[in-house]
Amino acid sequence: MARANQTPLERTEQIIIISSLLMIVVVTVQPILHLLALSLSDPAKVPLMSGLSVVPDGFSLQVWDILINHPAVRKGLLNSLLITGVGTLLNITFTLLMAWALSRPRLPGRRIIFVLVLITIVFEPGLIPDYFVVKKLGLLNTYWAVILFKMVNAWYLIIMIRFFEDVPEELIEAAQLDGANAFQTLWSVVLPLARPAIATITLFYLVYHWNEFLRPMIYFNDQDMWPLQVVLRQFVVEGDKAAIVGLEAMSQYDGASQINMRSFKAGMILFTIAPVLMVYPLILKFFTKGTMSGAVK
Repeated sequence: MARANQTPLERTEQIIIISSLLMIVVVTVQPILHLLALSLSDPAKVPLMSGLSVVPDGFSLQVWDILINHPAVRKGLLNSLLITGVGTLLNITFTLLMAWALSRPRLPGRRIIFVLVLITIVFEPGLIPDYFVVKKLGLLNTYWAVILFKMVNAWYLIIMIRFFEDVPEELIEAAQLDGANAFQTLWSVVLPLARPAIATITLFYLVYHWNEFLRPMIYFNDQDMWPLQVVLRQFVVEGDKAAIVGLEAMSQYDGASQINMRSFKAGMILFTIAPVLMVYPLILKFFTKGTMSGAVK
């Protein structure tokens, strides 16, 4: 709320800040509303809609009916949920365990291990060596070829190490005096304090796995294993309308074959980003909480 005793310069600064934030919101939300409008509009009126349209022209759920009932989309959604769920769980587990160990000053070889972690940031292996490693391990055409990649991200590991190092030593010593071992201290004392940091890297890992499409394209020979992003590429980038509505519908020239590809692409893009958009509000509440609030009395 603006103060009554604000100077003209302060009021001008506030107006500029609010206007800038509103402009950012409009620029961010407008493309999503435009995609929603395209996917819900009457297929016959979609070609006449401009790139700034945010209100559906007419109303039709035919695009969403085709996408939700499409076998490739359903399989892609299940595959994405599997890869994202298992991958994120393993990422968080190993990142927290490794960060907790490296945050302890008395760990033997701590500096050497940390230097090796930093080296992986600078000298990341290329795609060809990575392919031969995956092939040698017998992981081709398996979900593990995608899930196990970057099990521990070095950047996120550093974030957690620095966070654990800031935990007051008094709390850890108190837990140890109560008879807690290293794992009990981590689970009962440190992790409850680290919820904001854990939520942050969880979101990063989740978005990374959900948006991954290059590795599945390389390592999955079976199209039934394709995640949603690869299906999205087939529909949106390649514009394969026959793969969407089916060859029978195309040959019969029925209503599904008459739907404009802009509607299909808009609906598919929204279908792909919707799960991530639903996760954001659940995690963002942790970002604003104090990490050590009420911990030390």
